[in-house]
Amino acid sequence: MSSSPLENLPPLIPSDFFALTCPIPYAKKIPERRIPYLPDRTDLLGEEGFSKVALFWNEEALFIKADVYKPFEEALYPDFREGDSVEVFIDTRDLKMAGYPTKFCHHFVFFPVESKDVFSREVSVFREEDSHPLCDPKDLFVEVKVEKLSYQLNITIPSHALHGYEPASFKRLGFTYRVNRYQGEPEHFALSSTYYQIEKHPSLWASLLMEAP
Repeated sequence: MSSSPLENLPPLIPSDFFALTCPIPYAKKIPERRIPYLPDRTDLLGEEGFSKVALFWNEEALFIKADVYKPFEEALYPDFREGDSVEVFIDTRDLKMAGYPTKFCHHFVFFPVESKDVFSREVSVFREEDSHPLCDPKDLFVEVKVEKLSYQLNITIPSHALHGYEPASFKRLGFTYRVNRYQGEPEHFALSSTYYQIEKHPSLWASLLMEAP
């Protein structure tokens, strides 16, 4: 007996009913106090919250601050989702009508410690017609602070590592993230990888609006 098309749809969760749009401030660098973190979506996603992430922009770079409130345990590469890591997904044009990752979509992973000589890496996968070189890992700057019960990543992604990043013309970014933890469930922003392959659905990423300098 054939199944109904409705039976093949992923289950709906509260976050599916709300498109997320929020501002991101202009900054020359990551501020040291009064951090405007991105909104907490864990209640809508049915997840345990254990991190806070903030994003800042200027003409030369994007800055990401990730504060993770759990002890560092293990970093694993290339199986980065099995250990402690922070994944960041960016669409420099926020193309909501595209049903697939375009050449403007980026997928980065960052670690609190090196794993097999890897501290950070772009791991984007493109369609053949959209393929272009991934950024040099040396261009990704990560400042790390590991404490007994937490760790912090201050990340700088320069504009030349972001295909299509043109703030003068495009004032909006598609964005989401996933914070992975060793032997535990991850935390997400905007949508959950329990129900979607995040890297394949940029139309579901949050829209972040660049505030004026």
